[in-house]
Amino acid sequence: MNRRVALPGAAELFRTTARQEAESTTEDGAQAEPAPVRGSGRRKHDSKITVYVSGTELLGLEQARLALRAEHDVVVDRGRIVREAVAVLLADLDERGDESILVRRLRGESES
Repeated sequence: MNRRVALPGAAELFRTTARQEAESTTEDGAQAEPAPVRGSGRRKHDSKITVYVSGTELLGLEQARLALRAEHDVVVDRGRIVREAVAVLLADLDERGDESILVRRLRGESES
C-alpha cells in the first residue's frame, strides 16, 4: 500500500488566480464598459518596491486588516490591501484627473 500523499505540482501552486481582463461587446455590437481596475490579488508578483511608513500608518493598516477579517470576513494580508488601495487611487486619477482625490491630497486641498 502506497502511503505517499499526492501534492499539487509547482505549476498548480503558482498559477495565476487573477481574472484576465478581456474586451467584450454587448449584444448590439457596442463596446461594453470596461471592468473596474482591481488590485493584482494573491499571485506571484514580478516587481517589488519598498515603502516606508510611520508607526501610525502601519498600525492603521494592521487595524484595517483585522477589521476586514473580523467585521467583513475578508482575510487578506497588508500587501493586498495596499495593492487594492493603489488600484482605487489610480482608477480615480484616470477617471477624474485634477478632481481626483490623489491630486487634491497631494496638492494639500481639502476633500470637500
